Amino acid sequence: MRLGVIDVGSNTVHLVAVDVRNGGRPTPMSDWKTSLKLVEQLDADGNIHERGLKKLISAVGEAKELANKLGCDEFMPFATSAIRSATNSAYVLDEVEKHTGVRLEILSGEDEGRLTFLAVRRWYGWSAGRITNIDIGGGSLELCTGTDEHPDVASSLDLGAGRLTYNWFDTDPPGKKKINTLRDYIDAELKDVTAEIRAYGDPGIAVGTSKTIRSLARLTGAAPSSAGPYVRRSLTAPGLRQLIAFISRMTASDRAELEGVSSDRSHQIVAGALVAEASMRALGIDELEICPWALREGVILRRIDKGLE
Repeated sequence: MRLGVIDVGSNTVHLVAVDVRNGGRPTPMSDWKTSLKLVEQLDADGNIHERGLKKLISAVGEAKELANKLGCDEFMPFATSAIRSATNSAYVLDEVEKHTGVRLEILSGEDEGRLTFLAVRRWYGWSAGRITNIDIGGGSLELCTGTDEHPDVASSLDLGAGRLTYNWFDTDPPGKKKINTLRDYIDAELKDVTAEIRAYGDPGIAVGTSKTIRSLARLTGAAPSSAGPYVRRSLTAPGLRQLIAFISRMTASDRAELEGVSSDRSHQIVAGALVAEASMRALGIDELEICPWALREGVILRRIDKGLE
């Protein structure tokens, strides 16, 4: 069976077409995405404005058309933080369906965390023991820990790299005072959730997922994506602290010149780095293993687990 997974995130609309079989590995045969930055398409009341909605409809329509051309037997369209937290989310879902025929399923923050955790668990296997996962998206941060496929804790906070950049930074590069104030805010938001996770003791294997964390790892010396998914990559706390001191003084255009940072995410990498550093510090983590699987793979794995005809 060929699945067409349409992922409407806070930064991009992403289509992955993957041939799946019972017990098989979810390896994409086609991968397409377009930048959208939905967290920047909000009005003063928290609604996705009409211009943003038109861009969303166009992107979802294009993804569906491509999925049809690729011969996908089944569609799995879902949306995460940006639409989930929009004041007019119900209207947005209805308009997207009206114009494209695609009904997006909104994942809760907790489900987003659980599905990402499922993918991480399958990647590392049962022998890994306890896993603690940090996933930094454009709109939200998910923190999970557990010894099984279902985490003991699955929390979601509105601490995504794009959201924080849009809400907090008004200069390029961001001012030092703003960075320090944002750091204090992130610490306060993390306090209760990280205390709950730390109550389970040693974090076990500490894992990072998401494009933001992969970029941070690359900037601190991890192997490039061209080296393949099986190369060990990591992000250390000391390396991350040094990186923050470096990139926070650069403009977004200068950061876009760094290897591992895409031009459409260079403006938000500072906020993402602050969230990663604060999360690691609050959880007592010195190093993150970088897992190539994340939410989309979790969605696909859940579908495979239900059985294929």
